[in-house]
Amino acid sequence: MKFTCSIDINANIDKVQFVFLDASKLQYYQDGFRSKTLISGTEGSIGAKSQIVYEKLELMETILTNNLPGEFLALYEHKHMTNTMRVELISIAKDRTQYVTEIEYTKFNGFVIKVIAKLFPSMFKKQVQKWLEQFKNYIENNDDTSNNTK
Repeated sequence: MKFTCSIDINANIDKVQFVFLDASKLQYYQDGFRSKTLISGTEGSIGAKSQIVYEKLELMETILTNNLPGEFLALYEHKHMTNTMRVELISIAKDRTQYVTEIEYTKFNGFVIKVIAKLFPSMFKKQVQKWLEQFKNYIENNDDTSNNTK
């Protein structure tokens, strides 16, 4: 299963990139987020592995590519599913950035998750779009998202 979501954000590309890469901000725009812990490698670098804990699930993230704003690509592994997330940030005006993400689920483990993916594929896309909208809202409505770039 593969899908793309995007959103236009009223902020410059540097600010959007800064917030995207700052794991301490995840708590403000991803429901249920608890923690992100670096397991190996250098934070944000290719090959870095991190454990991401949410209220109802735990994921292992492996960064495959990080040359933002051009491309960020990561592998996410969970006991019930495996997916990749590709992100591209595009400057569409001085203070306007388009955030595009492509999600590809490559494996589902277990009968229940396979049935959910087959019968309700839009559920996965809706969750990603919700997080994009929360990300946009956070950036546009909080002064603490600046990295002092204009």
